[in-house]
Amino acid sequence: MILKFSNSYIHLGDAFYQRVSPTPVSKPELLFWNNTLAESLQLSESLQNNAALKAQYFSGNFLPEGAESIALAYCGHQFGHLSPQLGDGRAHLIGEVLDNNNHRFDIQLKGSGSTPFSRQGDGRCALGPAIREYIMSEAMYFLAVPTTRCLAVVTTGESVYRETLRPGAVVTRVASSHIRVGTFQYFAIRNDIESLTTLLDYAINRHYPEIKEAPGNRVIPFLESVIAKQIALVVNWMRVGFIHGVMNTDNVAISGETIDFGPCAMMGIYDPHTVYSSIDKQGRYAFGNQPNITLWNMTRLAECLLPLISHDEKEAIAIVEPLLSQFTQKFEHAYFGMLANKLGLVEIELSDKDFIIELLNQMKNKQLDYTQMFTDLTQSLDDEDLANELKETLGDWYDRWKVYLGDSTENMKLATALMKTNNPVVIPRNHHVERVLTACEETGNTQAADDFLTVLRSPYNELANTINYQDVPMDEDRNYRTFCGT
Repeated sequence: MILKFSNSYIHLGDAFYQRVSPTPVSKPELLFWNNTLAESLQLSESLQNNAALKAQYFSGNFLPEGAESIALAYCGHQFGHLSPQLGDGRAHLIGEVLDNNNHRFDIQLKGSGSTPFSRQGDGRCALGPAIREYIMSEAMYFLAVPTTRCLAVVTTGESVYRETLRPGAVVTRVASSHIRVGTFQYFAIRNDIESLTTLLDYAINRHYPEIKEAPGNRVIPFLESVIAKQIALVVNWMRVGFIHGVMNTDNVAISGETIDFGPCAMMGIYDPHTVYSSIDKQGRYAFGNQPNITLWNMTRLAECLLPLISHDEKEAIAIVEPLLSQFTQKFEHAYFGMLANKLGLVEIELSDKDFIIELLNQMKNKQLDYTQMFTDLTQSLDDEDLANELKETLGDWYDRWKVYLGDSTENMKLATALMKTNNPVVIPRNHHVERVLTACEETGNTQAADDFLTVLRSPYNELANTINYQDVPMDEDRNYRTFCGT
């Protein structure tokens, strides 16, 4: 057997999915293969060394033994408006596997053809967005941000129409699961309490087994756990300057992983109002608004769970409200703790957050690059010339920061180590991502992406080629726009 499939989700019942097979493609060819991920998923050597077989399996032309193809049902709020039925319109979950640590992962094909949820869509994916997901998810993984990953990208030999004809592809996503806030919403809005209960039990067993034996109603510790995961996720996004771009409830994974990389981008010049997504006209999902949207999404999840807390809605709301009211304080604590670590501070008093805000305000007003500023601060501890430059840029803030760190050699060593762990020297800057995507599409060759990924897989260490990807774009991304694309 190539993959040892164990399909637990399929046993939840027909209400959770539609059985549907991928649509075959004419000429599948393997373009990208994630060797380290494949090894962790315990793929057999016969598959590892057979590009033609991998192309057939991960295009959806043939399914491995034990695979069962389904399209998952869910709904969601899209830009604040409820769409009562969404579901996998271009994706097929073909099964689950256990990795080397006995952790369960979904194997999903994306761009693999239409399903009952396609809503007149063609079910296909263009090559560019497939490569974007591969690059961005790998970058996030090595930046130590919780994320889904990509196992393979297969070209289809067919074209898809996205304003113009584009080469098609199928990308294989590996995720802890594909249970979303929108999955809970799907059953809640239908008042299907039985399926909602089944989903809750399954999500707890799969993602939060530590609360299975919790006394009393398990909804509250489940909701607490999901909120904690979302806070940790979004704080990590903001640590590296990531803007998701489409934080709809159907794109919020219960596992706390980054999922769906459609119009995502990386912030260059620091500005909380930064938006790159062409469809986010009002800035709903701007960089600095991601915490507020996280609370909004968690409130939608809480609403779904009210019937499982109490038959009396008012009583259920009274139980849930304290959790939601604590969100902002918990997020701020985690957020400023993260920024303190980026500045080499192990901990910071709540009253000291004004000191951090002062730096962020300077970065915004002086239009300073987010990643480069924290890299410069880190390196300035060992570079007197750079330290003098930063004093010119930041004024007495820099000197006050050095006082915060302390003068001892030991303090400086600890601060430097902490900053190097939290401040990447390279990120997948938008102009380099676009350049690499164009090169891969035009040449059919992966060399540009392979070179880029080598650097992105060591984001906290300067390799020989790191310098080639650190430059700020000529227009500082002022005219940059992203699109859903897939």
